[in-house]
Amino acid sequence: MAVEEQTPVDEQEEAVLAKKGQEVLDKLYSSALNGIPMVSGSIDDLVEDYLSKHETIEEAVAALVRAQSVKCGTSGFIAGFGGFIALPVMIPANVSSVFYVQMRMIAAIAKMGGYDVRSDQVKTQIYVCLTGASVADLLKEAGINAGKQAARSAIKKIPGVVLTKINQRIGFRFITKFGEKGVVNLGKCVPLVGAVIGGGMDVASTRVIGKRAIAEFIV
Repeated sequence: MAVEEQTPVDEQEEAVLAKKGQEVLDKLYSSALNGIPMVSGSIDDLVEDYLSKHETIEEAVAALVRAQSVKCGTSGFIAGFGGFIALPVMIPANVSSVFYVQMRMIAAIAKMGGYDVRSDQVKTQIYVCLTGASVADLLKEAGINAGKQAARSAIKKIPGVVLTKINQRIGFRFITKFGEKGVVNLGKCVPLVGAVIGGGMDVASTRVIGKRAIAEFIV
């Protein structure tokens, strides 16, 4: 089978995509923390609800991950959720709904772990958990050399300007996942109206992200 070559993305196009990707993540994050009218409450309410029903933080986190995984796999919830999040880039409603639930789950886990979810550094850590990006690679792209062990602690100390650059790199990786054949076809693939994400895949990916968040903020 012949492999189709991809046209390289120039720096200007990449910068535009990176900015759009960051806008998507920032919109999701703001909605995750503040909630959506008639859909969900604030992250504070979510955390308080789970902590009040379980004796330990570990039990509360485990219950949260289970519940959010099921929620992501429930087609009825996803279908009824569309339209509430107006993203800068038109990601399909069912896809943005899943990412919203996952982002909210990570933020809740971080807050349960005692982190300030409204700080820029923690926000970047949450973006990393959602996308599975390599912290060490992101820091290297931002001109900061740190080994894998030091990367997680390093990101907590870097200034806001550098964090913005890192967030844009994460955003670029995030948004280009929606192109079927890569970055060059992004414009043709968005919006993907009516696209369907398999419930089983959503459940599995949410569990993986949950474990990643627990390792980052609890363990």
